[in-house]
Amino acid sequence: MSNSSSPTHFLLLAFADRRELQLLHFWLFLAISLAALLANGLILSAVAWDHHLHTPMGFFLLSLSLTDLGCICTTVPKAMHNSLWGTKTISFVGCAAQLFFFAFFISAEYFLLTIMCYDRYVAICKPLHYGTLLGSRACAHMAAAAWATGFLDALLHTANTFSLPLCQGNALGQFFCEIPHILKLSCSHSGYLREIGLLLFTISLGLGCFTFIVFSYVQIFRAVLRIPSQQGRHKAFSTCLPHLAVVSLFLSTVLSSYLKPPSISSPSLDLALSVLYSVVPPALNPFIYSLRNQELKDALRIMMTRCFSGAIKFWFSGV
Repeated sequence: MSNSSSPTHFLLLAFADRRELQLLHFWLFLAISLAALLANGLILSAVAWDHHLHTPMGFFLLSLSLTDLGCICTTVPKAMHNSLWGTKTISFVGCAAQLFFFAFFISAEYFLLTIMCYDRYVAICKPLHYGTLLGSRACAHMAAAAWATGFLDALLHTANTFSLPLCQGNALGQFFCEIPHILKLSCSHSGYLREIGLLLFTISLGLGCFTFIVFSYVQIFRAVLRIPSQQGRHKAFSTCLPHLAVVSLFLSTVLSSYLKPPSISSPSLDLALSVLYSVVPPALNPFIYSLRNQELKDALRIMMTRCFSGAIKFWFSGV
């Protein structure tokens, strides 16, 4: 491979060298992915099936489940394939597709979480204007803006990153294709600076969303503390806790991965942190939301009861 060419494939970071550990990682990822697919699939079905969940928060929760499914399906299958067959390679096109879709889903998820924070802010601080500010058309426009912004952000980063000449080998220090690890292979100073500029723009956008989330929750907590009854305060807090937990999980895992001190960086630690922010939140989000949402729990229980009853009737009618 010449210095002016780009590699035809990349080498991903393996979770282990021993065959037994590779198979263990395969089964672990299989269990996590199946749990995430089942949990998010149940939420999608419940929101679509139960008219009580046809609310702005239900609509945004459905969108969030779609992004969680996208994140899991983008990174985990290739990691499972490599662990099962003992390989490390991913094609150039496959790497570009993986980077694009992961950046798309992770960006859209963050923007959706920001919109869901706005939903909680309006519901608690401006309840009389909730129907006006969060009508069906407004919700559709906000969700479309989140998806479109995530798509544009991912497209710009992917196009710029893979237009760079890569002459520093083809080994990525990550179990999936990620921008910082691909930039380490670049030998173009101007292209590198251009991608840094795009990253700074994305970070500024993320900081703007973070500032809005913090400001909104300050106003929410002030409004809740003014509620005279303890039962009313508890009910208001309980509607915000799932979203606050999901946002905290998302931000803590991402920030711990990208803002860790270089002195403590190591391949094994980087690998563990990357799993924390790319795999764990999409798997845990549906469980967090279902724990505190009574309407969602009721809808899931009724839906599953009817499915089991229908399956039993079908079975016995066939016998």
